[in-house]
Amino acid sequence: MHPLPSTLLLSAALALVPASEGAGEARDLDAAIAHSLATARTQSLGMAKALASQPGRLPKTIGPDGTLETCDSSWWVSGFFPGVLWYLYENFGEEQLKQQAIEHTLRVEDQKYTTDNHDVGFMIFCSFGNAYRLTQNPEFKEVIRIASESLSTRFSAVTGTIRSWDLTSWSEQWKYPVIIDNMMNLEMLMWAGREFGNDAFKNIAISHADTTMRNHFREDFSSFHVVSYDLETGEVEKKTTAQGYSDDSAWTRGQGWGLYGYTMMYRLVREPKYLDQAIGIAEFITNHPRLPEDKIPYWDFDAPDIPDAPRDASAGALICSALFELSQYVDAARSEKYKRVAEKQIRTLSTPEYLAEPGENQHFILKHSVGHMPNGTEIDVPLTYADYYFVEAMLRWKALKRDGKLSL
Repeated sequence: MHPLPSTLLLSAALALVPASEGAGEARDLDAAIAHSLATARTQSLGMAKALASQPGRLPKTIGPDGTLETCDSSWWVSGFFPGVLWYLYENFGEEQLKQQAIEHTLRVEDQKYTTDNHDVGFMIFCSFGNAYRLTQNPEFKEVIRIASESLSTRFSAVTGTIRSWDLTSWSEQWKYPVIIDNMMNLEMLMWAGREFGNDAFKNIAISHADTTMRNHFREDFSSFHVVSYDLETGEVEKKTTAQGYSDDSAWTRGQGWGLYGYTMMYRLVREPKYLDQAIGIAEFITNHPRLPEDKIPYWDFDAPDIPDAPRDASAGALICSALFELSQYVDAARSEKYKRVAEKQIRTLSTPEYLAEPGENQHFILKHSVGHMPNGTEIDVPLTYADYYFVEAMLRWKALKRDGKLSL
């Protein structure tokens, strides 16, 4: 295959998109996605070029001074940019995208030995998981096996969960903290359990999902961020929301982690309780009176300064991708509802308000995400995981349109 120059790809996509768009006007979704994927390709190749002189570094965000902020492989977001490159290779089929995906995936490989936090699932499965899916290279598969062994060391049979953080000066307020984000790391364990015939991986993931479902959620299906356990008794000792507005608030990205996690667990286990949980979370999100009309949520559903509170494109992209998958498993009415919300989110994220112009935004795809508001960090900036779930959501929409189902 001879790849088209990025300028031609972008021009072809833009030719399908209306020159301007008034408030409330819906652009054709095919054109919006073609335009956004062309932009994602240009931006990601630009990012790879920017990182070429920085061996071992991966994109994180834009710093306060407007420059590209990178991280090494040990930071929890390290696997997302390689994952974006793999998704773009899957879509465009270009050898240069594949080579960049391999280059940046290998920058994360040392994290297969990580045992001091739960994020090894994010790091390895977004990068090496997609790498193996698209290449069937057995060396990539072996990395996932080792990473799954590493993640499993953080499981406690007493609490029935995988510990998220070890104690530090910041986290010493919790005895044994488990965060809702940890649901996302279960996919690697479930996959590895099946591929390697290791029931221990699968059993750990199921135990964690069941315990989290029992302790993290309120009656309305909203979720706490952090639940801490007593390691001697396994009982809950504290429920908090570290990255949200308050302990009783619904931190939006946390709701997205739960939605995505239980939708994924239903796909892999086919237990009705996981589907019921995913539906409950989806109904909480999609029916929420403070979900804006354009469907990109505020950083916390209970932020006191709504409607002036910052939006979180990362939460919007994450929820969007999860809703497309969930739409396959529910009745026709709910399926249509969830797809409508997710399609609206793609349309919104594809507008100039959120989608970067090629060459701008330090080569990130999306603008306007929120990392850690209470800590005063990464507020109204691009975030690499927003880009990952946005590209994933668009590929999921294309697969649903083409095949009527997702191949996951």
